Amino acid sequence: MVASDSVFRRKPVEEIATEHEGELSRSLGLWQLTAIGVGGIIGAGIFALAGAVANQTAGPAVLVSFLIAGVASAAAAFSYAEFAGMIPKAGSAYTYGYAVLGEIVGWFIGWDLLLEYTAIVAVVAIGISGYFGFLVQQLGLTVPAWMLGAPGTGDGHVVDLFAVVLCLLIAALLNLGIRAAARFETFVVGIKVAVVLLVIVVGFFHINTANYTPFFPFGVGGAITGAATVFFAVFGYDAMSTAAEESRDAQRHMPRAIVYSLVISMILYVLATLVLTGMQNYRDIDPESGFSSAFASVGLSGLAAVIAVGAIVGILTVMFTFMLGVTRVWFSMSRDGLLPGWFARLHPVRRVPSRVTWIVGAASAVIAGFLPIREAAELTNIGILLAFVVVCVAVIVLRYRRPDLPRSFRTPGMPVVPAIGVLFSIWLITFLDPVTWLRFAAWFALGLVLYFAYSRRHSALSSGQPR
Repeated sequence: MVASDSVFRRKPVEEIATEHEGELSRSLGLWQLTAIGVGGIIGAGIFALAGAVANQTAGPAVLVSFLIAGVASAAAAFSYAEFAGMIPKAGSAYTYGYAVLGEIVGWFIGWDLLLEYTAIVAVVAIGISGYFGFLVQQLGLTVPAWMLGAPGTGDGHVVDLFAVVLCLLIAALLNLGIRAAARFETFVVGIKVAVVLLVIVVGFFHINTANYTPFFPFGVGGAITGAATVFFAVFGYDAMSTAAEESRDAQRHMPRAIVYSLVISMILYVLATLVLTGMQNYRDIDPESGFSSAFASVGLSGLAAVIAVGAIVGILTVMFTFMLGVTRVWFSMSRDGLLPGWFARLHPVRRVPSRVTWIVGAASAVIAGFLPIREAAELTNIGILLAFVVVCVAVIVLRYRRPDLPRSFRTPGMPVVPAIGVLFSIWLITFLDPVTWLRFAAWFALGLVLYFAYSRRHSALSSGQPR
């Protein structure tokens, strides 16, 4: 172990794997974990993002874009799977970075994920509000305009009340206990997958193969550039891995759930893009509502309402997965002493971090209610990509530092596969807007002050503290 006064001090993996047993309720089985992963990966992107990339960047080769993004994401997913089977604890990338690369690295990844995951919850809540408004119109219903406010659009609305309520409802759901919450998530994910399959099956019978030519209208480079965009539609397993401590058999189930969730999601993404670009020429695809325009082009506009339902349900499960993720990261950091222990208190009956969950619910509600979706979205992305870098580097370091550790899953192609995850994540970071870097620098600076003012001295690994 690194000296206790060093910012790179770390706990042995064996110690992390066995400490704090019995605190969180171990209720999740393999398929509940997989459902949480699928819920986090498949969101509105399958209905909106695919159309935008097909129309503007890749054409029919959007399928290739998803495949490239899937391969790159798998490189990181394998690294997460190895750690999840070896360190079955809440915290995900924070815990893995802390154990292998040191406290300061774990701190900054955890600190950044607190903001990133909370912002993602807010962004998808705003997205649901938009789809809900569309569905209401499709059904000919009337909803007061103030319920679907769009702050910052100049229409007079200042609060997106629907998005605010959604954030608080997800927080309430998670506070019911992980068993009840996971059952709800599994049920809703089942509905979402059924809607996606319906769209794929119906659309398959309206494919015109002539629409696949030319397959690379923007060149191979267009497909690669498209991969950078759709990559953000193929992660979510990272947030799911924070639930490791609530799995009945984490060492066996977590690695499988991570791999299964990515494989299931990629199959659905590839089939959906194949149907989309086969039904309609890429030039005619609506970049904002690709499937709706595609089905309307073949006389099936009635399915637009079904697609809207699928998008609403899809985004709802994303909110669940990422709010679960941020609360478990916060809980783990507080339990390790890096944040006040008050946040790590569990509900005496339901065994969930209720205090943190309500705080995250309120924070995401404020962001969703008062920020336009673009400004809220600018708070996301960079922290997750940095987490991928840390986990992929850490799995390489630990494989060579401690090859003797028992592993229920081993990342294949070591060290090439995790190195691909590192390089692809760094490449994607270069695509981010300057404002994202400015936000990250400000949040990083605040975290630096907090770490040296509080966390370093109160860490469970500091001198005189229990370990």
